[in-house]
Amino acid sequence: MQDDVVKYFLELISIDSESGNERAIIDHLTSDLKVLGAKVEEDDAYVLSGGNAGNLYAQIPGNIDKKPILFCVHCDTVKPGKGIKPIISDGIIRSDGTTILGSDDKSGIAELFTAIKDILENEEKHPPMEILITVSEEVGLLGAKHFDKTRLKSALGYALDAHQVEELVIGAPAQNSIQITFFGKESHAGVEPEKGINAIRVAAEAITTMPIGRIDHETTSNIGLIKGGIATNIVPNKVEVKGEARSHNRSKLDQVTADIHHCIEQAVQHYQYDFGGASFDWKVNLEYEAFYIPDSEPVVQLAIDAMHRIGLTPKVVIGGGGSDANIINASGLPMIICGTGMNKVHTLDEEIEIEQLLKGKEFLKALIQRYAEL
Repeated sequence: MQDDVVKYFLELISIDSESGNERAIIDHLTSDLKVLGAKVEEDDAYVLSGGNAGNLYAQIPGNIDKKPILFCVHCDTVKPGKGIKPIISDGIIRSDGTTILGSDDKSGIAELFTAIKDILENEEKHPPMEILITVSEEVGLLGAKHFDKTRLKSALGYALDAHQVEELVIGAPAQNSIQITFFGKESHAGVEPEKGINAIRVAAEAITTMPIGRIDHETTSNIGLIKGGIATNIVPNKVEVKGEARSHNRSKLDQVTADIHHCIEQAVQHYQYDFGGASFDWKVNLEYEAFYIPDSEPVVQLAIDAMHRIGLTPKVVIGGGGSDANIINASGLPMIICGTGMNKVHTLDEEIEIEQLLKGKEFLKALIQRYAEL
């Protein structure tokens, strides 16, 4: 593997790894972890994800006696992520504009592996390390959900999956995924529309009354997908709608979810006739629990100390999105999320500054060194 974090990052993003198709990157990372002297195992997460590869769990032995430190990164990318062609200009790495870049989360992998490589080659004191490379993170944290968390022996952990390197995310919300199917009654739109019940209209009325967007400082909701109808001359009898609700407060999450359900019930009641009525099917799934770790806790203070050591100014924040850290925290192992320098992720404008890649590597070296001293 490359010594230079920038070269290694460019190497990693050249390997296609859209969610569900991580086989090539998992094979590549397996080889690189073995170069670092790690014991590497792959699980069967593809059973849950429907993909072609499992999570990697790696253990690097330490030369001091203490509990391991855990690092978690995901190797999948969102679409479009095939055939990424990086362009470097003015100290910034971008794609050519036809794909995402893949810094989410390959910047984290590049920074972590090269940091560990430096420490090992310099024969520094270092603790045992656990590394979890997850698959299908971008499509519901499926890899982390499937992984057997009882295997983890670390005292604390860090997910490398936030934006600027100085960011330390100490909290993230719980999320409900919501799936609604609206049922109407089919009829000919030009001959006898009065005998039909337009499922699209029922869904639209429900959606317009739902609480959507920023509900309060710790709660959000969104309707993101809608599908229905066959032809313009048919009154549609079925519409599928998918959305979500998130909150750092579980009672608020339950409330906004209940409010969405009430809006659906009210809309459906408006379309009840002698010849039939609208109806709906409702499915809610708790994707992950919220977590919050006070900044006085060792997992946070260690990261703050490491940043101060290399002249960075830590920014302790609360996040709005879910990550593998939600799943790991729910298992009882404290984990915060650290930035890697990624910017404008999930868009064709995604980019990362070379300076951020360098800072990310140095931060992780300092983090491992600081933990070794405790």
